[in-house]
Amino acid sequence: MDAAVRAARAAYDGWSRTAPRERAAVLDRVADLLAEHTPDLVPLVQAETGATLRVTSSLQVPPAIDRFRRYARGALEPDTVPLAPLPMAATPLAPGGLIGAAAVRRPLGVVACITSYNFPLTNLAGKVAPALAMGNTVVAKPAPQDPLCCLELGPLLKEAGLPDGAFNVVTGSRAAAGEALVAHPGVDMVSFTGSTAVGKKIAESAGRSMKRTLMELGGKGAAIVLGDADERAIASAVGAVGSTFSFHSGQICTAPTRVLVHRSLYEKVIAALTHYAESLKIGDPVDNSTIVGPLISAAQRDRVEAYVSGARDQGARIVVGGERPAHKPGFYVAPTLIADADPAMTVAREELFGPVVVALPFDDEDEAVRIADATPYGLYDYVFSADPGRAWTLAARLRSGNVGINTAQRHPETPFGGFKESGVGRDGGSFGLHAYSELQSLVWVS
Repeated sequence: MDAAVRAARAAYDGWSRTAPRERAAVLDRVADLLAEHTPDLVPLVQAETGATLRVTSSLQVPPAIDRFRRYARGALEPDTVPLAPLPMAATPLAPGGLIGAAAVRRPLGVVACITSYNFPLTNLAGKVAPALAMGNTVVAKPAPQDPLCCLELGPLLKEAGLPDGAFNVVTGSRAAAGEALVAHPGVDMVSFTGSTAVGKKIAESAGRSMKRTLMELGGKGAAIVLGDADERAIASAVGAVGSTFSFHSGQICTAPTRVLVHRSLYEKVIAALTHYAESLKIGDPVDNSTIVGPLISAAQRDRVEAYVSGARDQGARIVVGGERPAHKPGFYVAPTLIADADPAMTVAREELFGPVVVALPFDDEDEAVRIADATPYGLYDYVFSADPGRAWTLAARLRSGNVGINTAQRHPETPFGGFKESGVGRDGGSFGLHAYSELQSLVWVS
């Protein structure tokens, strides 16, 4: 650990002083190399994560390429904002006159990038690319469940022309490895994606030396289906909520794992989601026809099953799923829809990270907002309505860092992050450059 941080520190002075066009060229070349190595990376990522072939081919490797390409352009974005000159009166410190100023973004130094297991390469690229674009150096620590694809990134960065020491990878399955990296005095910033529980420990450790932090933590997304939702809006809602079943088996922090439905449409949406869940093929992730693959580990499968069992014991209705798929060796959980839960139930408040959706009815918008906000999280919510203006107005009331209106689609240039215990800071697009930089003010006599 110490050697990796020292290497990053030694490389910082040189890399931070390279011209933006040189950094851009390196990142562009990394994107090219990732594209060339995609045929090898896809099966590796799939073997490590258990993601289906569809998910791996479209959302595990290609977004990593896109992120390096995006921040190759980002390295060329202006880093200086001129401020209007102002006439200033004399003070005991200096004579008066017309004073000019500018705000300049500067690199932070050594960035520790600690990633999650669900999208190991994509998540790492989303941290490393903007960090390097701004002139920082990196020590990466991938999740212990799937480090191999992250280790493969190192040689590609070197081949692309990144100086020795500017990117380093450390691994370890024990908490002590991450703790040592976060606490190291040579680290200037910690960028973490993972659970809120671990994020709190990182914040506590980083706070002792006032390290900068960027943390994308847990979520308990609510999809709110308003009473005016027409067939199109309902179909959009079912598709979005259904992605919790079908997209990487619900192992995604932005998933709408709760569906809040106006009572007049509640049973209709329940029926549509039931049909959706029952139509999904569960199977071997290397089979291109498989939609639902396994979870990352036996421990995670057992954790999700415990939540479902607890909901059943508390009186919730298991509409579909709730049991392991028959004759499926591996860490599978069947797509599960839980209805008639109380908002105070554990299953309705805590992040599960599995293919489980909780349905809750509401009678008016005030109640919908109360239920949506009745968790410690605030990462991503969704509103579905026949009236986009009404949905927009409701979105403003939600304590959530992101709100999708009649869609679960993402926009890559928006600031991404959460309210409450869903994280600290924002990345994405140009906001990612801001996240991995520090502002310096320059003041002079015009």
